Amino acid sequence: MDPTSPSSDDAVCPSCGATHPAAERFCPDCHLPLTYGDAEAAVTDRQARARKIKPQLAEGRLVKVAGARNQAEAEFLQALLLEEGVPSALRRSAGFDVPDFLAAGPRDVLVPASGEGVARDVLLQAELGSALPASGGDPPVRILLYLLAACAVVALIAWLFF
Repeated sequence: MDPTSPSSDDAVCPSCGATHPAAERFCPDCHLPLTYGDAEAAVTDRQARARKIKPQLAEGRLVKVAGARNQAEAEFLQALLLEEGVPSALRRSAGFDVPDFLAAGPRDVLVPASGEGVARDVLLQAELGSALPASGGDPPVRILLYLLAACAVVALIAWLFF
């Protein structure tokens, strides 16, 4: 039997991987609870994804950081964010009339407010700037045109009544 490999009655630290006698409950170096048996084989995909999330990036309300043309593209963006520890959620974009069970249609990628800056940096580094929504609303020229059009309508109404 290999002395470096853990036996079934040894406890293993999930952080540093050191083996300890089964009588111990906590790792003396990491101070984490020890696990028994083959702990890595029991990890599900969902647990593996949850381990990647950084808790400091999972706080606050959900904010839209990107848009995708379809479900597959949105899941790709979600995977990029998860690799950096940013949790995300997908939402069907408003105003698109396709049944919910179809993967067609645009999606919004939402992240917690504390992870918004990191998520934008990740998407910009991946050269996916076109997926990012415009951050500042309407440009000033468009707002000026709306104001001029509103003034013209008010002037026209005033001229018709007088």
